[in-house]
Amino acid sequence: MNKVKNKNNFARFFIIFLTSFLLWIIFSFNVGQKINSELLKNTNQGNIMNILGESELDLTKFWEVYNLIKFHNYDSEWIKKDELIDSAIKWLVDWLWDKHSQFMTTKETKKFNDVLSWDFEWIWAVVEKNPMWVTIERIIKGSPAKKYWLKAKDIIIKANNTILEWMDLFDAVDKIKWPAGTKVILDIIRWWEANILTIEVIRDKIKIPSIDSKILEGTDIVYIAINMFWEDTSREFKKALDKNMDAEWLIIDLRDNWGGYLQSAVSILSNLVEDDKILVVTKYKDLFSNISYPSINDWNIYEWKIVVLINENSASASEITAWALKDYKKAILVWKKSYGKWSVQKPFDLSDGSMLKLTIAKWFTPNGVNIDHEGIIPDIEVSFEKEDYTPEEWKEEEFEPYDRQLEVAKEVLKIFIENDAYKLSIEKYLEENKKYKPVINSWN
Repeated sequence: MNKVKNKNNFARFFIIFLTSFLLWIIFSFNVGQKINSELLKNTNQGNIMNILGESELDLTKFWEVYNLIKFHNYDSEWIKKDELIDSAIKWLVDWLWDKHSQFMTTKETKKFNDVLSWDFEWIWAVVEKNPMWVTIERIIKGSPAKKYWLKAKDIIIKANNTILEWMDLFDAVDKIKWPAGTKVILDIIRWWEANILTIEVIRDKIKIPSIDSKILEGTDIVYIAINMFWEDTSREFKKALDKNMDAEWLIIDLRDNWGGYLQSAVSILSNLVEDDKILVVTKYKDLFSNISYPSINDWNIYEWKIVVLINENSASASEITAWALKDYKKAILVWKKSYGKWSVQKPFDLSDGSMLKLTIAKWFTPNGVNIDHEGIIPDIEVSFEKEDYTPEEWKEEEFEPYDRQLEVAKEVLKIFIENDAYKLSIEKYLEENKKYKPVINSWN
């Protein structure tokens, strides 16, 4: 009898417990939905801190100054509230000291979207605004800017006699862009030139193949230029490499390659670096979101000697490629220090049509090195010299400047060929050639 009673009590207790548990889940779900709904609603309005009942910023002083200006400043009627807020936000983003993070007003966002819809019939250079004029940040391979010898860090002060001083970036670009076949006369300040340069550039529409490959004339050296890292680039690279898999000497040209898809770089490196070696790590603010990218292959990789060409316009995915080959001692790097962009940006569309672009992640080597804003220092640094070209010949159609960097790359391989050296290392090269001194990286 007691056993039956105990069983009934247990069943009654279990039913009460189960009912309470279910009611608690339903209550929690409803409350959670309500809180999440309010958070989402107020997040879109920028008021999430109010919902949480706390604020990281005490804006008392801001409103105190604003009210003093509003009620006492003689010219305060000229203040436009929207412009004031936009200026404050721009200052806040600028305070990050990250040129890749940017706030664009509604007007600037519209112009930016218009730029994206261009047919790209212009000089094909990446430009940025300095405090007064426009600075060329990077030159794109195969572009009119490259053909007419514009340089990274050139400051454009005039376009067709229109002074660009104090213009915003998009208005200045409007003065430079026009249809293919038209010309623009640019007045340039170049830091190593005593006088202002006047350069006439014929705008053009260009189509850049992601891969160029060939056997260099008079040699057995395979030359593969990677112009950009797009979806099909790794497939095209593998096709070019497979065609010449038995060739013992390879030059990979990453000059003027501003990057592209990270996965494309990883796929290309998987043809050159041993299986399962970490090539690059993407680190986020949330550590659980970090991603490591290993080389993935069946050990059928290119084992011969590689020289990589980089320059000040080599950025992002091209730097990841160059660093991995250098880090795993698969290649010697020749030419100039690279651009230094090892970060990931994401655009956020704001409610009034403006846009905020923020750096949300950075790339690191397997050893934890990040070269954002620093760039990669090559093993052998080589610059153009005056005898490689003359200003009078810039506009001659048949004129081809002397490619000193490519010739040095061929010279590096020649040293290894003559010495029958299997391993490719900068130390071995410098033993045989005293002309170049090793470049020591600060992080080594």
